[in-house]
Amino acid sequence: MSQKNVIIIGAAGRDFHNFNTYYRDNEAYNVVAFTAAQIPDIEGRKYPAQLAGSMYPDGIPIYAQQDLSRLIAELDVDDCAFSYSDVSYQRVMSVGAIVNAAGANFVMLGPKDTQIESTKPVISVGAVRTGCGKSQTSRRIIEILMEKGLKVVAIRHPMPYGDIAAQKVQRYAQLSDLEKYHCTVEEMEEYEPHVVRGNVIYAGVDYEAILRAAEKDPKGCDIILWDGGNNDFPFYCSDLHVTVVDPHRPGHELTYYPGNVTLRMSDVVVINKMDSADAGGIETVRRNIASEVPEAIVIDAASTLDVDDPAVIRGKKVLVIEDGPTLTHGEMKIGAGVVAAHKFGAAELVDPRPYTVGRLSETFEIYPGIGTLLPAMGYGEQQLKDMETTINNTECDAVVIATPIDLNRIIKISKPNTRVYYNLQELGRPNFDMVLEDFVKKHQLG
Repeated sequence: MSQKNVIIIGAAGRDFHNFNTYYRDNEAYNVVAFTAAQIPDIEGRKYPAQLAGSMYPDGIPIYAQQDLSRLIAELDVDDCAFSYSDVSYQRVMSVGAIVNAAGANFVMLGPKDTQIESTKPVISVGAVRTGCGKSQTSRRIIEILMEKGLKVVAIRHPMPYGDIAAQKVQRYAQLSDLEKYHCTVEEMEEYEPHVVRGNVIYAGVDYEAILRAAEKDPKGCDIILWDGGNNDFPFYCSDLHVTVVDPHRPGHELTYYPGNVTLRMSDVVVINKMDSADAGGIETVRRNIASEVPEAIVIDAASTLDVDDPAVIRGKKVLVIEDGPTLTHGEMKIGAGVVAAHKFGAAELVDPRPYTVGRLSETFEIYPGIGTLLPAMGYGEQQLKDMETTINNTECDAVVIATPIDLNRIIKISKPNTRVYYNLQELGRPNFDMVLEDFVKKHQLG
């Protein structure tokens, strides 16, 4: 039987994992290309030969997704494997239509062919959309387990935006590791909160190699926690799967891929942001949870906020900076920074759009619905410079920083500023203390 030519449609994450687990050593297939979406500047590079295996001595080229139809014809492609996340069902099938119209099969790989077994108990945390509060949920779970004397090693969904070969396995245990691995702002937003709390987090490209390293971490490992990205389903077989839903975007838990898959796999569902969502949104997501996963435990939760210095906000015209992906492909119109600005008495939210420069101006052109907020975009040195210039150009009294990292550590902000902190707070019972007590007993830990 002749090999099938394959294009993997991705965004520098799930696509590489699907290749590694299913296609890399599979002689029935010949992966001729990756296509990339969502991530700036990824196209034009290669998946390196060092990671691609013996069947691909020259590596595999990465192209822009907009070239998909042309590539299918030019490369005589049989199958296109859709491999990225946080997209509407409408968008998924629009890509499927492009693939089919060009003559190829539209393929979606599932957990059976892509999940890896661990030698340790695994808790996975996912969400139905970017920006639901998955990371704060992961941190809450880790805090409870660490209080029980257990050693938890977190593994983060991939974000390999730099040197892909050098990012095969990354271990973050101290802040200097963020510089060591030349992290983007998005990467720091996910790794820094773990490191400053004293737990180790792994990431990279080859997730079987990452898992094996994490299981043997020098500090010890009792439990693996999968800290999922976007709304992807886990790369690892899970013993407890938690999904976070967002009542600010009711109904998205049914209409986004693979967030609906993630929800349907759940043992526990967290309804977050109940302190700021309206009753109708809460009721909608509660009804949809009952329909999709009636056996799941449902935890009600708030995303509690605090700031370093409320006086920086009160009565001032403020520029609010939010987590970048939450505002871009996450499509959120309000984040923790906006909530904090209103809560602590800001006089006005300043629109940054008249002051943007360079790559940030491009971001607003690509995502015009962002509105009166500044996304913390920092995929490269130029974007960091453009963000610094934009902030300092903006005519405001103060800056409210709601990205999870200390921006002052990586850029120079000339205006008064304060950071927003947000954590998960369970409301009543059931709660994670109960869920994790049962998990620890079941797996005879501690």
